[in-house]
Amino acid sequence: MFPLPNVVLFPGAYLPLHVFEPRYRDMVMDAVAGSRYIGMALLKEGWEEQYYRNPPIYEIGCVGRMVNVTPLADGRFDILLQGLARYEIREQLSDRPYRQARIALKLAPASDSLGGPWRSELYRRLTDHLHRIDEEASWRELLRLEVPDDILVNNLSMSLDLTPLERQFLLEAETIGQRARRLSDLIEFKRHERHDARGLG
Repeated sequence: MFPLPNVVLFPGAYLPLHVFEPRYRDMVMDAVAGSRYIGMALLKEGWEEQYYRNPPIYEIGCVGRMVNVTPLADGRFDILLQGLARYEIREQLSDRPYRQARIALKLAPASDSLGGPWRSELYRRLTDHLHRIDEEASWRELLRLEVPDDILVNNLSMSLDLTPLERQFLLEAETIGQRARRLSDLIEFKRHERHDARGLG
């Protein structure tokens, strides 16, 4: 397990990480020698006082596979994780310097998709949001591509300007359709938030 206070991984997305703490160096070496799987988890609020112990984490996370591991001269690592599937923690273990857990995978249904109307609505709100924050150009290529619904929604969930708690809220959605609706609502909320802020200015 690799708990962090500000990172939420999604299935199908890629996450570069710099690993420098001794316990997590051990984690990387053990994972390289084994399955190469790491469970990313978000730390709950108040983690600062217990960081070097085992502060509480959210039970829903994402399993990632290390697709690239670069050892650095001083023992640190640069790694690249590919998100594979959501999981739910069943039991936490503490017989290693880093945290381990027994988990149950939460695989998406085979027929999980948005449907035409919801995808169009998400595109509309997203395009409007990106235009307003002047980032439309950076996302234009992804929006143009006919990527699968889950890849689109999960990459947006991970890459848009959202708080870690908002990303966790998205990750905990049981289906891509539910995640897309939550994401659409968050985008709409942020639009109103910016509008209200301008009105108060």
